[in-house]
Amino acid sequence: MLSRLADVLVPAVGRLTVTADTDAPLAPGSIIVANHTSLADPAVVLAALRHLGAEPAVMAAAGLWRVPLLGRVLSREGHIPVHRRDRRAARCLDLAAAALGDGRMVLIYGEGGLPRRTDAAEAAPAAFRGGLARLAERTGAPVVPVGQAGARRITSGRTGKQIAGLVTAPLRRPALHVHVGAPITLTGDRAAVTAEARGAVTAAWLTAAGHLGEPAALAARRG
Repeated sequence: MLSRLADVLVPAVGRLTVTADTDAPLAPGSIIVANHTSLADPAVVLAALRHLGAEPAVMAAAGLWRVPLLGRVLSREGHIPVHRRDRRAARCLDLAAAALGDGRMVLIYGEGGLPRRTDAAEAAPAAFRGGLARLAERTGAPVVPVGQAGARRITSGRTGKQIAGLVTAPLRRPALHVHVGAPITLTGDRAAVTAEARGAVTAAWLTAAGHLGEPAALAARRG
């Protein structure tokens, strides 16, 4: 239901396009890792993945399970609550590993949180936390890097600006792009694995942001 809902709502607030590397299969039991820039980008990524035939379990902030109705939907569909700085924090990796073992794809955000910037511009993915490396080490699952761009033009910044952005998005219909990269198998110590994953997601983000003509991506390519 969550992926279907995203597939309905995203076209109402923006113009989504999707590309993928030619050797980028979304195989059962894969870890999908995406850059996180906006409260809107989970919907954007889910809509793009559904377009490609994938409906992953999402690792998301546990607070969402306290939202009426939404929490029930998340639980029913097997999405995975992430408790940060909590004794239950390790439980999310157990649930993710079980989902992967059952052949389900799992979507994780390597950065583990949103940027603190208030502008709507794109920027390369921030440092990754260690959860992705631990999950890949534990399961040996292939990792599919995903880059998304444009979601900050739906919602970004302080609360008032986010609300205004969401309200006006159906009129503005900003361009959104998601690029799916080729899967990688992560090996090595956790620091190396984390750096490799971040590099792959950054490459996918460069493709997505470049597709939209974002200055940060164009500058990175020139550099």
